[in-house]
Amino acid sequence: MEQRCQDVETSGLPGPRSVNPHAPRKQRDGKNLRPPGRGGVQYLGEGVRDDIIARTQPLPLGLRIVAGNAKATGIDDPSGNARWSCLHAGHVASSKDFVNCPAGTMLESYLDFPQCWNGRDLDSADHKSHMAYPVGGACPASHPVPVPKLRQVLRYPVSGDPARLRLASGRGYTMHGDFFNAWPPAEMERRLRDCIRPIIKCGADGTPS
Repeated sequence: MEQRCQDVETSGLPGPRSVNPHAPRKQRDGKNLRPPGRGGVQYLGEGVRDDIIARTQPLPLGLRIVAGNAKATGIDDPSGNARWSCLHAGHVASSKDFVNCPAGTMLESYLDFPQCWNGRDLDSADHKSHMAYPVGGACPASHPVPVPKLRQVLRYPVSGDPARLRLASGRGYTMHGDFFNAWPPAEMERRLRDCIRPIIKCGADGTPS
């Protein structure tokens, strides 16, 4: 299945504070590293069957979604779902922890948010129970409402041995993010109609690219 997405830079969204993604700071030798440029969030039409994508519902106003786990204990901890890789170095295998990127490339992280909603709650006590990940290309019966899949993509201008790298939360497998939806409902519906449901790749302005 080809990637179907709408790329959005957080500073270029319509309306005040339309989306508020958050990720932990990254450090080398205790000094903060900032991603070059602006952090990015992609809205994807993938992760479920095409017939389910066709009935994807808008993210409800005020919905909070959390991905990853700041307290993950290792790369085998299933609560951590970040992926680290190297930009323009596909031969380097991805990992839940930092990877060693060749000179001239950049370290990048991908964090996918759950895309199945229970249809009732905008949040929950643990900030996670109202959302779920798809199973076998479909949303589980407990969370039957498909919403756009969010992917947080961050790139850092570092390469080489990652031994001195840390997130504010710890090793790479503790990468996490939270999202609060403040999209104007009409704009969210337009982008679903024009981009996500028909599986058309769109640019940041919500028009086919």
